[in-house]
Amino acid sequence: MVELAPGVRRATLPLPLGIDHVHVYFLRSGDGSWTLVDTGLGLADPESGWAPLLAELDGPVERIVVTHFHPDHVGGAADVAALTGATVFQGALDYAQCLRVWGGEPSTRVTDFMHSHGYPAGEPVETRVGGAVLTSRVRMARDPVLLTAGDHVDGWEVLQLPGHADGHIVLFRDGTLVAGDVVLAHISPAVGLYPDCRPDPLSDYLGSLARLEELAPRIAFAGHHEPIADPAARARDLRAHHGERLERTAGLLGPQARNAYAVSLDLFPEPLPPGQRRFALAETLAHLEYLVARDGVVRVERGEGPLYARR
Repeated sequence: MVELAPGVRRATLPLPLGIDHVHVYFLRSGDGSWTLVDTGLGLADPESGWAPLLAELDGPVERIVVTHFHPDHVGGAADVAALTGATVFQGALDYAQCLRVWGGEPSTRVTDFMHSHGYPAGEPVETRVGGAVLTSRVRMARDPVLLTAGDHVDGWEVLQLPGHADGHIVLFRDGTLVAGDVVLAHISPAVGLYPDCRPDPLSDYLGSLARLEELAPRIAFAGHHEPIADPAARARDLRAHHGERLERTAGLLGPQARNAYAVSLDLFPEPLPPGQRRFALAETLAHLEYLVARDGVVRVERGEGPLYARR
């Protein structure tokens, strides 16, 4: 546990994913209680895992805010709520997606979707920890208090900044942004196209970055890596990065239609673990569909799956 600013403390939890850690934040209230933002993956022994962190606080955790449904942010929500008695808050759109992904029986929809776009049938689509293992560590809180943009949680304004996730929310107050994965210091947050997500996630994300530039927070506390001292500048850098990626994507297409997996191998030629390959494909699809929506690229529907070509 480290104190980053008056009333803002950060704890870092390990992850067995492509990235090895996630930050959770404790925000002190005027009445001495605390709000916890995000919860990491569910732990094998939640009580012993969370007890040292909770013991460092000088007041109770009364509120838990989930920024988005990805497993490293929502996974421990039910556990911490049970340990503390805290009320869980989550974006309304995000909770609906959370239920679709984690609330029912395991599905092959993501695997089928990836294969339809050319992902080789003999290669695993799951992340490194495996689908079943990962699912067992996601213990979402049922029936949270649902949030929409403009709501407030203990004086923090709720903003909806989609792209990395359709219903991604952040908290903002007095120039401080508790940012989840909307903006990160050293890497570009993943923006991918998946079944049941909004049709143009990259457009959503570029709009979120533009909003960050307008807000010009003084500092952003992100879900991974270090705090960001100039979030607006980082947002500009990320917008430029995606502009370059769009140019590269368009340049890899010609009149001969190609599937998205083939394009992704040119965009991300470096060796990647199997689980990371699916993220590369999802990001490639987000860029291709952005170009399709703006008439730079045409999607060709064929029996083996969608293909893409320059107009």
